[in-house]
Parts: sequence; structure tokens; C-alpha cells
Amino acid sequence: MTKKVLDVGNCNPDHSALQSMLTSRYYVQVLRTHGMADTIAAMQSEKVDLVLINRKLDQDYSDGTEILKKIKANPDFAAIPVMVITNYPEHQERAVAMGAEYGFGKLQYKDAATHERLSQFLNPK
Repeated sequence: MTKKVLDVGNCNPDHSALQSMLTSRYYVQVLRTHGMADTIAAMQSEKVDLVLINRKLDQDYSDGTEILKKIKANPDFAAIPVMVITNYPEHQERAVAMGAEYGFGKLQYKDAATHERLSQFLNPK
């Protein structure tokens, strides 16, 4: 079964790399948003199975965890797993404390630990 992953706040090259990694290993459709308003709108119109948020959003470099807070505060979305994409462990820990699942960094796309985490929510090929 194909799952829907929402990629939030990644620039074009990073979105392409993430999409390539996800679609090569999992049965997924990758949707894309850039900020708070389009993310919430996408989640209202699509059933999303996993949200991946860049710690620093591409368009304005604002903090992606603000979107995490909004998602987790909304009863319609609170149960949807969210991961923050960051290479910094302290930012991962902060995101987990805010309700996220433990995510991964852009330098960790090939790591076994990344795919163990993703496989909890996505169907491997």
C-alpha cells in the first residue's frame, strides 16, 4: 500500500534527494509544502501518513518546529507521525520533546538507523 509523505520546507535539490531516497526504498507518494499555511492546507485536503519537516524552512529560514507545534496542537493531526530533518542531535532531541518521532539528517539518508525509523511508518519495497 502506498503511503503519503509530506516534505515540508526543503529546497529543490534537497527535496529531490529526499524524494529519490524515499521512492527508491518505500511505497510512497511524496507531497511538498514550504511553510505553515500550505502545510496545514495540504494536511486538510490529503490523508498524510508521515510529515518530514526541515528544521530550517527553505523559503524564509524560519524554524520548522513551529509547524511541528501547530500539527501536534491540532486534534485532527496530532496522531500523524512527524520527523524533523536535522543533522544536529540537540535539535532532534528538542523536536522529540515537542512530540516528534526521532528523525534524521540530510547526511544520514543511507544510514540503517534512518531506515529503521522510516520503516515504522512506511512500507519498504
